[in-house]
Amino acid sequence: MNQQEFLAFLEPIKDKMYRLSLRLLVSKEAAEDATQEVFVKLWNKKSTLKNYNSPEAFAMTVTKNHCLDQLKLKKNNNLRIVHNNYEDEKTSLQKQIEAKDELNHVSEILKSLSEQEQILIQLRDVEQLEYTEISETTGMKETAIRVSLSRARKKIRKEILKKHRYGTV
Repeated sequence: MNQQEFLAFLEPIKDKMYRLSLRLLVSKEAAEDATQEVFVKLWNKKSTLKNYNSPEAFAMTVTKNHCLDQLKLKKNNNLRIVHNNYEDEKTSLQKQIEAKDELNHVSEILKSLSEQEQILIQLRDVEQLEYTEISETTGMKETAIRVSLSRARKKIRKEILKKHRYGTV
């Protein structure tokens, strides 16, 4: 695989890799650094990339594992999924505050999930990967992925409904 073929391979997945890094590492700078470091790792394995059934799933696995390693190095065992890039200048201040409050609440709910559930939610609901790709990325069976996702979504739904019913967290 030459440089042009490698760049053509990265083009459709580089944004997914960055978004996964950003979700896991939170900081934009850390996510950019992690993505670049994964690019280097993939470049070093360029000759064997074609041997994988899904090179994209392999790249996402390398990205996930690299980010988790970075978190362990920083002794930050709490994966945080945050959506802090929400800005809409046309909405009212009250709606902005409500939206931010809702995002904070969802973020807190996501923090309460297990690391595995957080990763599965990220890969399936945010990155919209197929179950087969998630299976290749995580090493889990598809049925186990479906069960874990179902349980995680039920937990999220329950907590959101609890807040809306009682008006408090």
